[in-house]
Amino acid sequence: MKEQLVLASASPRRKELLDQIGVSYRIHAVTIDETPIPSELPQDYVQRVAAEKSAQCLVELKPLSFILAADTSVVIDGQILGKPIDREQAELMLTLLSGKTHQVMTAVSLRTAGIDGSHKHFQILSVTNVCFRKINRNEIAAYWRTGEPLGKAGAYAIQGVASIFVQSIEGSYSGVMGLPLFETAELLSKQGIKIIR
Repeated sequence: MKEQLVLASASPRRKELLDQIGVSYRIHAVTIDETPIPSELPQDYVQRVAAEKSAQCLVELKPLSFILAADTSVVIDGQILGKPIDREQAELMLTLLSGKTHQVMTAVSLRTAGIDGSHKHFQILSVTNVCFRKINRNEIAAYWRTGEPLGKAGAYAIQGVASIFVQSIEGSYSGVMGLPLFETAELLSKQGIKIIR
């Protein structure tokens, strides 16, 4: 059976990013409990969740292939900002980020599944510093009305309207979007997965 890459995510951004580097793959999204463990450090949290996503995909598919999963968290002063469920949460998150530098942590997990049932696990962590300019209440309200904050970690999408809030970035732009392409391409290439077909 020909080896194939499986993306364990329904994220349209991760799909777009893999498409951008010409990787051939199929999608099998998984659902896991993403609740942080008490006192868990943000970098440990994203790595654990990414690993659990790829492990769950392996359980569900038992493929003779490679499984790629990722998890992204926005972190401010050691606090993980998840995806807002309503306007109040989104406005609170954006107020916290206003005028400050925060971290976007994206962990990438790659599992190889062999015919004998064995598998190997490889993982990387990308940490990017993102500095927001001061955002006033009217701008936050207007940004909410775009619909962009819903479903986004930290209530913003750097590739969208929120780009006007970003004063500077140090690290991986694609990592902030949800999949650090430099690190992911290296991870895949080392396992013989062709990039830019």
